[in-house]
Amino acid sequence: MDMIKRTWAEIHLDRLAVNLMNYCACLKGETQLLCVVKASCYGHADLAICPYLEKELGIKWFAVSNADEALRLRNMGISGNVLILGYTPPEAVFELAEHNIIQAVTDYDYAVSLNEAINGYGKPLRCHVAIDTGMTRIGLRGTPEEIAQTLYNIYDLDDLLLDGIFTHYAVADSADEDNKAYTAAQTEKFFAVRDAAARLGVTPAQCHCLNSAAGVYCPDERSTLARLGIILYGLYPDPATPLPFELSPVMELRSTISQVKRIEAGESVSYGRTFTADRPMMLATVTCGYADGWPRALSNKGEVLLHGKRARIVGRVCMDQFMIDVTDIPEAAQHDTVTLIGTDGDETVTADDVAGLAGTIGYEITCGISSRVPRVVYKGGERLGVYRV
Repeated sequence: MDMIKRTWAEIHLDRLAVNLMNYCACLKGETQLLCVVKASCYGHADLAICPYLEKELGIKWFAVSNADEALRLRNMGISGNVLILGYTPPEAVFELAEHNIIQAVTDYDYAVSLNEAINGYGKPLRCHVAIDTGMTRIGLRGTPEEIAQTLYNIYDLDDLLLDGIFTHYAVADSADEDNKAYTAAQTEKFFAVRDAAARLGVTPAQCHCLNSAAGVYCPDERSTLARLGIILYGLYPDPATPLPFELSPVMELRSTISQVKRIEAGESVSYGRTFTADRPMMLATVTCGYADGWPRALSNKGEVLLHGKRARIVGRVCMDQFMIDVTDIPEAAQHDTVTLIGTDGDETVTADDVAGLAGTIGYEITCGISSRVPRVVYKGGERLGVYRV
């Protein structure tokens, strides 16, 4: 630990398992779990989490953003189904077919280009076709009947294996009645597409619409898969919308005090002199900055935890350091551990708390913890190892 005690993230696998089990209790029917592990498990260290999900928790489906992430899973020994949710250039699909990786298809022209690229390779390319029911990001558009006809045309391509169809919700995390109606309309359009395609003889094995929020707030047994993302890592899809169970944040972020000093009234702090002391103060310098993923937007706002007490950030957050007011924490000393995200004593700061002050969402906070921050992984209180993302 001494070698990494500058800034580090602690990853708790037991908490991840608790979140997963609580989520599964919300699902209906035979819906299976698909764990979204893109962006190195939302910044939590895929090398530690993905094998744990497959080998110890029995997960058979994984979703990633791109081909590099998919091949990374195969290289770490993941044997389950891997779905790429994003774009892959047609010239790169050979490796996907070779490693039995599923590619999302966004429209008919893309399907044709993938089919032409893989033609003659000897192995088909598995695909799940995206249906745009209201997210307006990717997917087939039109009436259910028009979309079904396009699905038939994709199904008819020689070298693509149409394994599934899926859609994504825009506001499934909202309790607003209008948004709930919007989500319900997305759901019904999606299954209208499924039914129209079935009338044409197209019956993909997987038809999935549920994301983290929908699996809790509006589970639907017609969805063969539930894509568990942010809730798996212990963050809220929307902090304003309560969940029926308590989340266990998987990541805690800690840093170290490099110096404690006294400043006098009238002295300014950090770049831009945006903070000036109005009284004598004790400041501590924390060895973390925006290059580590601590948002510069927290300059002069936000709090961290030290000796079980809250200490406010003063001055601008720098690339590698920031300052905190420890006037009321007289025991503060060089080499002390500071909690940026997590619990210290009776006090807790969550990634969602940090995001609220920074004007963003918890997803961005954990994904933004940079690669130079080591992830120290724990299970059952035992340290398993140090991982890099």
